[in-house]
Amino acid sequence: MNSKIMKIQKLGFPWETEDPFLMTVHHKDAYPAGNDEQGPNVSLEGRNLGEDFTLRDGFRMYHGKTVPGFPVHPHRGFETVTVVLEGLIDHFDSYGSAGRFGDGDVQWMTAGKGCQHTEMFPLVHQDKGNPLEFFQIWLNLPAKDKFADPEYKMLWAEDIPEVESAAANGQKTTVRMIAGCVMGKSSLEPNSASWANDKSHHVGINLIHMEPEAVFTLPSVSATMTRNIYYYQGDKLNIDETAIETNHRVKLTGDQEITITNGSSESYMLLLEGEPIQEPVVSYGPFVMNTEQEIHDAFRDYQNTQFGGWPWDRPDPVNKRESGRFARHADGRVEKR
Repeated sequence: MNSKIMKIQKLGFPWETEDPFLMTVHHKDAYPAGNDEQGPNVSLEGRNLGEDFTLRDGFRMYHGKTVPGFPVHPHRGFETVTVVLEGLIDHFDSYGSAGRFGDGDVQWMTAGKGCQHTEMFPLVHQDKGNPLEFFQIWLNLPAKDKFADPEYKMLWAEDIPEVESAAANGQKTTVRMIAGCVMGKSSLEPNSASWANDKSHHVGINLIHMEPEAVFTLPSVSATMTRNIYYYQGDKLNIDETAIETNHRVKLTGDQEITITNGSSESYMLLLEGEPIQEPVVSYGPFVMNTEQEIHDAFRDYQNTQFGGWPWDRPDPVNKRESGRFARHADGRVEKR
C-alpha cells in the first residue's frame, strides 16, 4: 500500500471516523409524495414503525411514525453537524428554537451541557417525490467544553464558500467548505465552543466534487492530524497511484501532499480532518463524555431536568408545509431564506 495511505475500508453504517470526529451517518432516502400531514402518501403497513431502519420501497421511517425522522431525543457532550445535500429537515429543540433547512444548508448544533431536539423529514411536495440525502457528523467536544451552553447555528447554502481548482486538462474540482481552510479561503465560523473554532486544530469538513479526469492535490498540513476521505459516489479514482473504488473510506497521512486523480465519471467525496482531542471517550447512546460516572450523571440530569423540558405539543413536530427555509432562535431572532 502507498505510504501516504494508511487504511482503505468499505463504508458501513454508520461510517467509521477518527478523533476528533465520533461518527458520520449518510442518509439517502427516496421519499414519495407527501400526504396532508407531510408524511408518505403510501401505505406504511408491514413497517416496524418507531424503529424502521430497513430500506423498503426506497425509504425508511427511522423513529418517525407519521413523518419520517427522529422525534425528540437528548444529547450531551458533543456537536452535530448536519449537511443536507437534497431535501428538507425540520428542527425543534428544548430551548424553544425551531427551523427548516435543506438543499445545501448546514446546521451546526453544540449540545454541550444538554439539550433535546428533533430532526423530522417533512414531505412537503404532494405532487412529486421528496428525495432526501444528508450527512450527520458527530464532532467531539474536549472535557473543558462538554458543559458549554447549547448553541444552534445555520450555515445557509447561499453563504457557504466554495473554491474551484482546474487541472492542466481543464477539468474542475470544487470544494465546498463547511469548516476549515482550503487554498487560502476560510469557511464560515463554527459555534463558539467547537473544537473547530481554533484554527490550530486544523478541523476540515469539506465536500469535494470532481469532474471526470480532474486532478486535485490535498496539501501537507500536520503530522499529528487525522485525515479521512469518504468516497461515496462515483466509479473509480486514484489516490497517488492507488486505485480506489466508490463506497470506501481512505485514511491518509496529514503531513504529505496527496494527489487525487479522478476516473471517467463524476466523483463525490466527504473529507474529514483535524487534530485529535486525545481524551478518553465514553459514550452511551446520545451522551458522549470522558468517564463512566459522567454518563451516569448525564442520565440522572436528564431525568431530573429534561435538559430544559419540551415546549412543543408533540414529540415529532413539523413546520407548516409552506414555511420555507428559516431559523427561529431561542432569543426570538428569526432568519428567513
